[in-house]
Amino acid sequence: MAQEILNIAVFQLDLAWESPSSNRNKIDEWLQKAHAKTDIVFFPEMFTTGFSINVSELAETMNGETLQWMKDRCAHYQLALCGSLIIKEDNQFFNRLVFVEPSGEVHFYNKRHLFTMGNEESHFQKGTERLIVNYKGWRICPLICYDLRFPVWARNRNEYDILVYSADWPQARTEVWNTLLKARAIENQCYVVGANRVGVDGNTISYSGNSQLIDPKGHILAEIGEHHKGIVSAGFSYTELIKFRAAFPVLNDADQFSL
Repeated sequence: MAQEILNIAVFQLDLAWESPSSNRNKIDEWLQKAHAKTDIVFFPEMFTTGFSINVSELAETMNGETLQWMKDRCAHYQLALCGSLIIKEDNQFFNRLVFVEPSGEVHFYNKRHLFTMGNEESHFQKGTERLIVNYKGWRICPLICYDLRFPVWARNRNEYDILVYSADWPQARTEVWNTLLKARAIENQCYVVGANRVGVDGNTISYSGNSQLIDPKGHILAEIGEHHKGIVSAGFSYTELIKFRAAFPVLNDADQFSL
């Protein structure tokens, strides 16, 4: 049985460039401010470094400092943490999203759509499998940034209730970000979490944030303004989701396909 209200928070951070310890310290400060009832906190893409392809210097392992830090904080605050970072495994590098539970259990997803305009595909191995996490009875599908542009990969065949995008989405394409997040919510009849960063990175790319929490009808439940650092949060209602899907069951008429 799903928890009736799932309390979600997004940390819209100005990420310190290629400085994992600085970013972890900032998150530590914010975790102390987060609402006591928070169930999951979502971070932007590559939340320890910013969007860097300096993989040989920045990559960690699944037993590395950041994962151990996440496990410790999840246990201490009794919540889940989720975001992507640079991981090295079997002599390959991944832009890997990790979802860590209070129990210490770790789920992960490797970014499928690598951003060729940023030369990401030359440094990272492409992911091949989607992840669905069952947490407190809710089914959560976490994806990463550029994945947002590819609706087939996100298509919901009654597999999940929440779709998440952990992102470093540039200010120059803010309108695309705002539009596609709503589209993904509407077409998949799900809640959507858009977790983006602010500030300017080491490549002088500017990010406006626009992190938001959206309901299955495409309505924004909570958002944080452009260029503001801070926490945005909302409660997702399981009853409201199920009632809407039952009253307007468009997913039953969706095209079947294999990917």
